[in-house]
Amino acid sequence: MDHFLRASLARELHARPFLRIGGPVALAHFAIYSDGDLSIHEALLRSLCRLTGLEVPLDGTTHYSARWNEEKQLKWERHTEFSTFTFVAQRHDADYFSDLPAEHVPSEWFHSFEGKRFVAIRMELVAGDAAGAARQNVRQWIDGPILVGGKVLGGGQVYCDWTIRPDGFSRFLVIDDGFREEQGGRLLQRLYEIETYRMMALLALPVARELGRTLDELQSALQPLMHSMDLSQGRRTDAELLVRLTHLAVRVESLAGSSGRFSASRAYEKLVLARIQELREERIEGMPTIAEFMERRFAPAMETCKAIWTRHEQVAGRVARAVDLLRTRVNLAQEEDTTRLLEGMNQTARSQLRLQHAVEGLSVAAISYYVLSLTSAGFKALHILHFPLDPELAEGLLIVPVVLLVMLTIRRSKGRHAVRKSEWLTSQTSGRPNSEVCD
Repeated sequence: MDHFLRASLARELHARPFLRIGGPVALAHFAIYSDGDLSIHEALLRSLCRLTGLEVPLDGTTHYSARWNEEKQLKWERHTEFSTFTFVAQRHDADYFSDLPAEHVPSEWFHSFEGKRFVAIRMELVAGDAAGAARQNVRQWIDGPILVGGKVLGGGQVYCDWTIRPDGFSRFLVIDDGFREEQGGRLLQRLYEIETYRMMALLALPVARELGRTLDELQSALQPLMHSMDLSQGRRTDAELLVRLTHLAVRVESLAGSSGRFSASRAYEKLVLARIQELREERIEGMPTIAEFMERRFAPAMETCKAIWTRHEQVAGRVARAVDLLRTRVNLAQEEDTTRLLEGMNQTARSQLRLQHAVEGLSVAAISYYVLSLTSAGFKALHILHFPLDPELAEGLLIVPVVLLVMLTIRRSKGRHAVRKSEWLTSQTSGRPNSEVCD
């Protein structure tokens, strides 16, 4: 009874559940990005499951959660361009930011995605007495050049420095000051999503920088062409300019392949801003909030990407307008040539018509002369046979009738030829042969 898509679409609401975390935990989060090798994501998950004894997921899985025991769990998600592995372990000691969450994973698994690790984060969620100690000595664990933090969700604090440390990980310290059930898991997930989506959004920045340099070259090439267009007076020059402008338009259009990267960047930026808003931050005196830090450092990069793409569209529009203007001028020049050619053909046709009339007059005179000559010879023969007929008088009387008869015959012949020609053209246009014309 149900549509075949109903069940799969309904499950989308539950496809990415929040982490279920209770008490102090250590978390390690990895984002794997491999441009052009999409099969690596599921291959890494299956490899991890086989190496650590977890159940191997079905083909086409986009979300996977499992536990090794009561204290250690895995969360895997497959996104359009990347996948994430999140390892969570209960913390019973004070060895913060250690390898605890993934210490049971063989090192060979980590080597299998060398060069494809795009995000690596270590997070600590502390509570109770450890929370007070961590709050008093945040710099012991987060010692980057800028300390960023704030009160979040009305029951905790977050500290980070957005710095990649020598071990390749960024650090987030989360202090539980009274989270409600599952709030800690939601907060940790929002934090690592902010960092992951931020990095994915910034993938457009090197593309934008390269595109900006290319646009500088294209604009430098376009300006003299526009100046030459303004000064050009010859049709040959216009044709050469049109070829060069068309080549420039092809180069600009080839840059449109980056549109997907910029569109994805805008989508990731919206996700980052949405996750930050969900934190409901409050300021801690002496340090910027995550929202303020992103506004100062992340927003300019995104504005650069937007400005470069807008500039690309403007350059593409300028080139297209220049090509249209020059093509219009070339078309006008061609129309002028065509008009002059038609005028010459018309003049030739008029000359041919006058010549035809002259030829027709000469034809009438020549044919009439020959007819009268033959008639005169007949009349002379009859006169010799003693017919009472004056040959010269008879020939003189037949001049007018013979001329009129010859003119009438020529006109009728021309009329029949014109009709047949018209029928032939009609049959060619309609695609149906005319039997009479064919005959």
